[in-house]
Amino acid sequence: MTRGGGRRDGGPPFFSDADAGCGKLTELTPTPSIRCEHIATHPDFRPLAGVRGVRFDLRYAGINNFAGRVLYRDLDCAWLRREAADGLEASARWLEAQRPGYTLLVLDALRPQRVQQAIWDDIAGTPARAYFADPGRGSIHSYGMAVDVTLLDPQGLECDMGSGFDEMSLRSHPAMHAEHLALGVLTAAQITERGWLHAAMVRGGFRGIPTEWWHFDHGDRDAVRRDLPRVE
Repeated sequence: MTRGGGRRDGGPPFFSDADAGCGKLTELTPTPSIRCEHIATHPDFRPLAGVRGVRFDLRYAGINNFAGRVLYRDLDCAWLRREAADGLEASARWLEAQRPGYTLLVLDALRPQRVQQAIWDDIAGTPARAYFADPGRGSIHSYGMAVDVTLLDPQGLECDMGSGFDEMSLRSHPAMHAEHLALGVLTAAQITERGWLHAAMVRGGFRGIPTEWWHFDHGDRDAVRRDLPRVE
């Protein structure tokens, strides 16, 4: 609905948005694409501003991101496919009922293929490639079926998740929570906040991934890539 939410903590898994480590890749048949500039008139997409109970602050639309610069420029990326938007709305309803005063804050949603390609080119030869999908295969973000999200507390501040959005380190890996807790890398309170976020998103039909606490897909990845149009 509204933008924003201040930061409390200042400031991201080997199976990740990159699909790393998932074995043999399925060869997929290309589907028609949609230009990002045409999304506003497309019946299968909903604007984030119309998703009830959710705030958004798209980090790639500003400079508060891993690259330190605007990545979306003049593109309006505050959109999701209806399936994902409806699921996000359901997640927000569950969170409000179970934990009054806490809110979902969307940090990234639709990410056009051209932006994914530009990011991929920029991070060539760096460890960051483990956290981004090869544009040749396609990011689920580019179908409007993935969302990066965190929690706001009743004061409108981001909850302390133990690592920042797009912090590409082992601290961001949900798959390592037990080890991180045992070694003191993360606190029980930080893991609890991640748990609330995951619980809310699951209620909306989303699936998390082992390497980024903030990233959630709606639907099966292969089916999304096979059956849905990608946004260019």
